Amino acid sequence: MNEQTLYARLGGYDGIVGFVGNLMPRLQGDELLGRFWQNRGSDGIAREKQLLIDYLCTNAGGPMVYTGRDMKLSHVGMGISESDWNAFIGHAVATMEALQVPKQECDDIAGFVLSLKDDIVEA
Repeated sequence: MNEQTLYARLGGYDGIVGFVGNLMPRLQGDELLGRFWQNRGSDGIAREKQLLIDYLCTNAGGPMVYTGRDMKLSHVGMGISESDWNAFIGHAVATMEALQVPKQECDDIAGFVLSLKDDIVEA
């Protein structure tokens, strides 16, 4: 059986760029979550966006090489709470709905994202 990777099913690099491009403004504009980007310059935000794209592409089975830190190290000290996590999940779901991501891919994304929670939520 020749099952496609999640990367391919999401539209490859362009599909994941579209996902991140829809998600990031939602997160940055959120009243609760916006604080994480408040004092970041545009270059730092662009770098973070590219690292997120690379991370998602790599973990979805794409040919990208992720050169950033692991999720635990990347988020340590940020004080990300359960409320922050829930707000993020809400935006991720809204992004998938806006992009009309099929149910199976939504389920696969949700499973992957939920597997990261213990490395991201601190408080």
